[in-house]
Amino acid sequence: MKLVKGAWALLVGIKDGLVLMAMLGFFALLYAVVSASPNPRGGEDGALLLALDGPVVEQSETIDPRELLLGQSPVGRQYQLSDILQALKAAERDDDIKTVVLDLQGFQGGGQVALEEIARALDRIKAANKPVLAYAGGYFDDSYLLAAHASEIWLDPMGAAAFAGPGGSRLYFKGLIDRLGVNVHVYRVGKFKSFVEPYTRSDQSPEAKAANEALAGALWSNWKENVANARPKAQIAAFVANPLGGLDAAGGSLTQAALKAGLVDKLGDRAAFGKRVAAIAGGNDHGPAGNFRYSALSEYLAAHPARHGGNKIGIVTVAGDIVDGKAPAGTAGGDTISEIVMGALAKQDLKALVVRIDSPGGSAFAAERIRLALAGARAKGLPVVASMGNVAASGGYWITGAADKVFAEPSTITGSIGVFGILPTFEATLAKYGVTADGIKTTPLSGQPDLFAGTNATADAFLQAGVEDIYARFLRLVSTSRKLPLDKVGEIAQGRVWDGGTARQLGLVDAFGSLDDAVAEAARMAKISPDSVSRVYLKPEKSFLASLFEDDIETSPSGHVDIFTQMARRQQALALRGLSDAKAMLDGPAIQVRCLECPSSLPLKAAHSPQDLTLIDRIVSWLI
Repeated sequence: MKLVKGAWALLVGIKDGLVLMAMLGFFALLYAVVSASPNPRGGEDGALLLALDGPVVEQSETIDPRELLLGQSPVGRQYQLSDILQALKAAERDDDIKTVVLDLQGFQGGGQVALEEIARALDRIKAANKPVLAYAGGYFDDSYLLAAHASEIWLDPMGAAAFAGPGGSRLYFKGLIDRLGVNVHVYRVGKFKSFVEPYTRSDQSPEAKAANEALAGALWSNWKENVANARPKAQIAAFVANPLGGLDAAGGSLTQAALKAGLVDKLGDRAAFGKRVAAIAGGNDHGPAGNFRYSALSEYLAAHPARHGGNKIGIVTVAGDIVDGKAPAGTAGGDTISEIVMGALAKQDLKALVVRIDSPGGSAFAAERIRLALAGARAKGLPVVASMGNVAASGGYWITGAADKVFAEPSTITGSIGVFGILPTFEATLAKYGVTADGIKTTPLSGQPDLFAGTNATADAFLQAGVEDIYARFLRLVSTSRKLPLDKVGEIAQGRVWDGGTARQLGLVDAFGSLDDAVAEAARMAKISPDSVSRVYLKPEKSFLASLFEDDIETSPSGHVDIFTQMARRQQALALRGLSDAKAMLDGPAIQVRCLECPSSLPLKAAHSPQDLTLIDRIVSWLI
């Protein structure tokens, strides 16, 4: 007994020591953050500096302080669209801001709708007689969509401009699945619902190829039109059609070719660019020549917060994959969002709700839970307006069924009204290693769906019926909310993805417009003046540690490389996205309303901790 008591006392002592060390480490870290000297070049008048060394997203992912402290956090710097627009709106009428600077050297892109909104805000800056200057070592589709709206575009002398347009390869796993002996059971409705094709085919089906070509063509047409309108003298069409055409006349120089085509205005390194900005914004005495006076985005937002008070309109953000249960920001948890909506309704201080959607879908049950919460707000007399961002497809479109009015942009990706389920079983895989499964059954569904012995005909028919039932619900929901005949909805559904322009013609959306337009419409429906509105972004509270680290994420230097390395890494990211999609399919849920063709602007997470591994992860890891 004494031995047991002594061991227990030792364990308690170790526990207390670890707690004490953690507390000391925390307060030391807190002191370091609070007492750290601010950047001597920041927080000044002159220029608003948008150094976008990460992606633009609808909603930033939540930082896990535990992973950050252990150096394992996969979340890098992200820039929230609403923050950028708020800063540009304030800078437009701020006499102390003389210019806006776009540093796009490490820019990791964003959805086309989000970038078009920023571009319109930059146009308003120029209309206020404030120049916009852009700099990068290389311009791609995303970065150039912003830079084209600058007053001056600067390119590093060792850089280039390269425009690829939408498209590229996608991974298909059918050959690997056959080699491993995995039996993939697919339950689907809609001939265009192609999310499952990478697991059942080695290439695109003709239907999926036709739909994808139409979607990519519409988005690319919008991009070219936007850029051509912003820089009418630039030879955009010729440069895109023949990237090598002007090289001979430019002596083989990629930068000179971009300059001669009118794509950029100046060639110069960062120091030369800084001197140009300093001539407008004023020089900075704390550094060498080329430094200029500026305010960084986070500092400027802190000094110019959004309006508070007045008539409140709640903004509900549905961003990222729609998943069951609770989820952090950047992922749309059905329980999380519905509880946020119901909590806001309980306060009874909102005049209307606007749901901002940037999601390719996910769990059908989570999407319905969010829709029901919004429908509850509408039943209480609050106007509900849906605002589509880059993507509002499948489960993301499902949610709009609760809205009084739906706004989209021509470049929004939407539709994908279809349902599928996918379930892998491993009977043939296990048999290769001499492992079999057997047991007793009392009903046709006993032990089904059986991952190790395979599904039976009853289970397959039952799961297919479940998919068809949810698809029928989806069609009825769209028919009722859009006031369209059920037969017509059936024709335009089938899992096909549409661009916003076509979706409006089909009656899937009501009008073109931004989030601002949706808020103004919600105010009119609530019979209040749009000028009296203050926006309240409804979201869960962040932990103290997460908010402490949010603005101090160390940005990876991977973006600050030559243009060719960046091009290669973008293709690597597409491959990783395919693997991520495969994992999402295997992890479930079994029945999903998700869009394969719909891109995500969020970066991939780098790794999963061992405790996060699912059964599928462990089986695949064991097989490999």
